[in-house]
Amino acid sequence: MKKLLSLLLLVVVFSSCNEYQKALKTEDVAVKFEMATKLYEAGKYSKAIRIFEQIAPAYRGKPQAEKLFYMFSQSYFKTKQYTLSGYQFESFVSSYPKSEKLQEAAYLGAKSYSMLSPVFSLDQTDTNKALDKLQSFIDTYPNSEYITEANNVVKVLSEKIEKKVYENAKGYNTISDFKSAIVALDNFVADYPGTPFKEDALYYKFDSAYQLAINSVPAKMQDRLIVAKAAQLNLMKFKAETKYKKVATEMLARIDKDLQKFTK
Repeated sequence: MKKLLSLLLLVVVFSSCNEYQKALKTEDVAVKFEMATKLYEAGKYSKAIRIFEQIAPAYRGKPQAEKLFYMFSQSYFKTKQYTLSGYQFESFVSSYPKSEKLQEAAYLGAKSYSMLSPVFSLDQTDTNKALDKLQSFIDTYPNSEYITEANNVVKVLSEKIEKKVYENAKGYNTISDFKSAIVALDNFVADYPGTPFKEDALYYKFDSAYQLAINSVPAKMQDRLIVAKAAQLNLMKFKAETKYKKVATEMLARIDKDLQKFTK
């Protein structure tokens, strides 16, 4: 019985593969369209793509074109070919502005670009492009069913951009270029006032000011200690129970002790 079932399975698989090969080779675009649709509906997107690529030019302007290009775009998206899906979805939106799939296609086109966004440490050109596409979608379809998801993706991508800028600014502190660190971290907080990295940025600005002050020549030390003390106050004003409270309090004690030398 098991052998019979295995044999039947092989026959079905062979028959299916044979139909697919015939569809690839035939000149009949209707046969190709039917096979590509069956493959798409079965979740066999890579095979469907091969046929869609063959027949797409022949179907432009035809009644079935809208369905074909929607499936074509989705197939690229499902196989994680996001550059191609982004292009195809944008082309779909442009070609079929009255389609019932319009908002979905517009959103998935923008989302495709977001999927190309790399880790924060790499160049963020694709991330910025995705943000532009998503913002355009949000502005165009403010009441879309996809608006919440779009806003969530924007939030994730925006934080990635912020993290890169923050890490670059913090990097000056890491290499002990404290003057540059203070400027860069100041700029970061000014440019991204609502950033989730604000507490960290304020601490490393304080740390940079502190390190610059305690390592200064006597002629510059007092003024720099005062600047460092103000930076510590800004951190504590922002978050009284900051995760840096213990070390910041210890650093402040050192600042106050050093400042006493200038009051004698």
